[in-house]
Amino acid sequence: MKIEEIYNQLDAISPFTLQEKWDNSGLLIGDMQREVKHISVALDIDVHMLDNAKEDTLFIVHHPLIFSGLKQLNFSTYPSNLLEIMVQKRLSLIAMHTNFDKTHLNRFVFENILGFKCTSQDDFICKTTGSWSKDELIKLLKEKLGLETLRVVSPKNRINSIALTTGSGASLMDEIDSDCFLTGDIKYHDATKAMSQNLMMVDIGHYESEKFFVDVLLNKLENLSHFAIISQSKNPFEII
Repeated sequence: MKIEEIYNQLDAISPFTLQEKWDNSGLLIGDMQREVKHISVALDIDVHMLDNAKEDTLFIVHHPLIFSGLKQLNFSTYPSNLLEIMVQKRLSLIAMHTNFDKTHLNRFVFENILGFKCTSQDDFICKTTGSWSKDELIKLLKEKLGLETLRVVSPKNRINSIALTTGSGASLMDEIDSDCFLTGDIKYHDATKAMSQNLMMVDIGHYESEKFFVDVLLNKLENLSHFAIISQSKNPFEII
């Protein structure tokens, strides 16, 4: 198929117009009229993935490879080193980032992975109410996400409401009216602010909370009768 046909189908699933102004989702590398022979779905792309890719492969990823303006192409540095390989092998790239967060990923992780019932969703934030002890909630998160440890800010003995934003969502904490906020990439100053506001926060990891992008999108592509493979990127962090 031509990239344009696939792009339009993806746009129907999760409109690219929903992306945030600072985002760079859409067709980043390629030509709408180019025909592709293979489709690969990934959270990110890396050198190993590209070296093993067949020519005329379309990568559909979550994180845009090109995020800010490029002033030069120095092929010894990221992301130019990956762009060189992609051009040489006729590899194309479509990113589905904040638009897919809003339409699919946050709710999928909240309901299908963690098992909560989403009672309300506002763009990136899924919410629910219930009753959990601190130990119950921490145990659930570790089991569902496959994590041995968690960073927790201002733990509460009893939690009656939970909110979630996958990836890096700490900047949204002022919009949280729940007892506990689950997100990734919580920084030191985010934590001190949360403490001052008596907001419990649990760092569930950026990669760990977004790696399910490939599962959701693969299912959508299969429903469109597209055969795609998963090229799951490696978590850049190791716990040692």
